[in-house]
Amino acid sequence: MKAGDKIKDQKTKDKFIEMRAQGLSFNKIAKELKVSKPTLIKWSREFEMQISNLKALELETLYEKHYVTKKKRVTLLGETLDKIKEELSKRDLSKIPDAKLFDLIIKYLTYTKNEETEISFQDIIEVEDSFGEKMKSKKKWKG
Repeated sequence: MKAGDKIKDQKTKDKFIEMRAQGLSFNKIAKELKVSKPTLIKWSREFEMQISNLKALELETLYEKHYVTKKKRVTLLGETLDKIKEELSKRDLSKIPDAKLFDLIIKYLTYTKNEETEISFQDIIEVEDSFGEKMKSKKKWKG
Protein backbone atom coordinates (compact mmCIF):
# COMPACT_ATOMS: atom_id res chain seq x y z
CA MET A 1 0.00 0.00 0.00
CA LYS A 2 1.35 3.44 -0.97
CA ALA A 3 1.58 6.25 1.57
CA GLY A 4 -1.05 8.23 -0.36
CA ASP A 5 -3.43 5.25 -0.27
CA LYS A 6 -2.98 4.95 3.49
CA ILE A 7 -3.85 8.62 4.01
CA LYS A 8 -6.88 8.29 1.71
CA ASP A 9 -7.98 5.15 3.58
CA GLN A 10 -7.71 6.95 6.95
CA LYS A 11 -9.68 9.91 5.59
CA THR A 12 -12.37 7.47 4.42
CA LYS A 13 -12.51 5.88 7.87
CA ASP A 14 -12.71 9.32 9.52
CA LYS A 15 -15.53 10.30 7.17
CA PHE A 16 -17.29 7.01 7.99
CA ILE A 17 -17.05 7.72 11.74
CA GLU A 18 -18.46 11.21 11.17
CA MET A 19 -21.32 9.99 8.96
CA ARG A 20 -22.21 7.11 11.28
CA ALA A 21 -22.24 9.46 14.29
CA GLN A 22 -24.73 11.60 12.36
CA GLY A 23 -26.98 8.53 12.14
CA LEU A 24 -26.64 7.86 8.42
CA SER A 25 -27.46 4.35 7.22
CA PHE A 26 -24.86 1.87 5.98
CA ASN A 27 -26.53 2.03 2.54
CA LYS A 28 -26.11 5.80 2.25
CA ILE A 29 -22.54 5.70 3.58
CA ALA A 30 -21.61 2.82 1.23
CA LYS A 31 -22.86 4.77 -1.79
CA GLU A 32 -21.12 8.00 -0.83
CA LEU A 33 -17.78 6.50 0.25
CA LYS A 34 -17.83 3.68 -2.32
CA VAL A 35 -17.08 1.12 0.38
CA SER A 36 -18.84 -2.24 0.78
CA LYS A 37 -21.42 -2.68 3.55
CA PRO A 38 -19.50 -5.61 5.13
CA THR A 39 -16.46 -3.33 5.44
CA LEU A 40 -18.62 -0.60 6.99
CA ILE A 41 -20.08 -3.07 9.49
CA LYS A 42 -16.54 -4.16 10.42
CA TRP A 43 -15.52 -0.51 10.84
CA SER A 44 -18.63 0.09 12.94
CA ARG A 45 -17.44 -2.49 15.47
CA GLU A 46 -13.82 -1.29 15.24
CA PHE A 47 -14.71 2.38 15.79
CA GLU A 48 -17.71 1.90 18.10
CA MET A 49 -16.34 4.15 20.85
CA GLN A 50 -15.22 6.94 18.52
CA ILE A 51 -18.68 6.94 16.91
CA SER A 52 -20.41 6.93 20.30
CA ASN A 53 -18.24 9.75 21.65
CA LEU A 54 -18.74 11.85 18.52
CA LYS A 55 -22.51 11.34 18.82
CA ALA A 56 -22.34 12.55 22.41
CA LEU A 57 -20.34 15.65 21.40
CA GLU A 58 -22.75 16.46 18.57
CA LEU A 59 -25.71 16.02 20.92
CA GLU A 60 -24.11 18.33 23.46
CA THR A 61 -23.60 20.95 20.72
CA LEU A 62 -27.26 20.68 19.70
CA TYR A 63 -28.36 21.05 23.32
CA GLU A 64 -26.33 24.25 23.63
CA LYS A 65 -27.56 25.59 20.29
CA HIS A 66 -31.21 25.04 21.14
CA TYR A 67 -31.01 26.17 24.77
CA VAL A 68 -31.61 22.78 26.31
CA THR A 69 -28.56 22.58 28.52
CA LYS A 70 -29.55 22.35 32.16
CA LYS A 71 -28.17 25.79 32.99
CA LYS A 72 -30.02 27.47 30.11
CA ARG A 73 -33.26 25.58 30.81
CA VAL A 74 -33.19 26.46 34.48
CA THR A 75 -32.36 30.10 33.68
CA LEU A 76 -35.17 30.39 31.13
CA LEU A 77 -37.69 28.61 33.35
CA GLY A 78 -36.60 30.67 36.37
CA GLU A 79 -37.01 33.94 34.49
CA THR A 80 -40.47 32.90 33.30
CA LEU A 81 -41.41 31.76 36.79
CA ASP A 82 -40.34 35.16 38.17
CA LYS A 83 -42.56 36.94 35.60
CA ILE A 84 -45.52 34.73 36.53
CA LYS A 85 -44.97 35.38 40.24
CA GLU A 86 -44.68 39.13 39.60
CA GLU A 87 -47.91 39.16 37.60
CA LEU A 88 -49.65 37.06 40.24
CA SER A 89 -48.58 39.47 43.01
CA LYS A 90 -50.44 42.28 41.18
CA ARG A 91 -53.69 40.32 41.14
CA ASP A 92 -56.50 40.26 43.63
CA LEU A 93 -56.43 36.65 44.84
CA SER A 94 -60.03 36.83 46.05
CA LYS A 95 -61.13 36.55 42.42
CA ILE A 96 -59.13 33.29 41.87
CA PRO A 97 -59.51 32.79 38.12
CA ASP A 98 -55.79 33.10 38.63
CA ALA A 99 -55.78 29.29 38.79
CA LYS A 100 -54.05 29.23 35.44
CA LEU A 101 -51.16 31.25 36.87
CA PHE A 102 -50.91 28.88 39.82
CA ASP A 103 -50.98 26.00 37.39
CA LEU A 104 -48.16 27.62 35.40
CA ILE A 105 -46.07 28.03 38.55
CA ILE A 106 -46.51 24.34 39.40
CA LYS A 107 -45.67 23.30 35.84
CA TYR A 108 -42.55 25.48 35.70
CA LEU A 109 -41.37 24.25 39.09
CA THR A 110 -41.87 20.67 37.88
CA TYR A 111 -39.97 21.39 34.65
CA THR A 112 -37.01 22.84 36.54
CA LYS A 113 -36.80 19.71 38.70
CA ASN A 114 -37.27 17.14 35.94
CA GLU A 115 -35.34 18.62 33.02
CA GLU A 116 -31.87 17.17 32.67
CA THR A 117 -30.10 15.07 30.06
CA GLU A 118 -27.02 13.08 30.94
CA ILE A 119 -24.06 13.24 28.55
CA SER A 120 -21.64 10.31 28.82
CA PHE A 121 -18.42 9.18 27.14
CA GLN A 122 -16.60 5.86 27.07
CA ASP A 123 -13.12 4.50 26.42
CA ILE A 124 -11.35 1.15 26.57
CA ILE A 125 -8.86 0.70 29.40
CA GLU A 126 -6.59 -2.19 30.32
CA VAL A 127 -7.19 -3.76 33.72
CA GLU A 128 -5.54 -6.66 35.49
CA ASP A 129 -7.72 -9.50 36.76
CA SER A 130 -7.05 -11.39 39.98
CA PHE A 131 -4.68 -13.74 38.09
CA GLY A 132 -2.55 -10.88 36.76
CA GLU A 133 -3.96 -11.23 33.23
CA LYS A 134 -4.50 -8.01 31.31
CA MET A 135 -8.01 -7.50 30.01
CA LYS A 136 -9.71 -4.69 28.15
CA SER A 137 -12.69 -3.06 29.77
CA LYS A 138 -14.99 -0.17 28.92
CA LYS A 139 -14.77 2.86 31.17
CA LYS A 140 -17.68 5.31 31.11
CA TRP A 141 -17.77 8.81 32.47
CA LYS A 142 -20.19 11.71 32.47
CA GLY A 143 -19.49 14.85 30.45
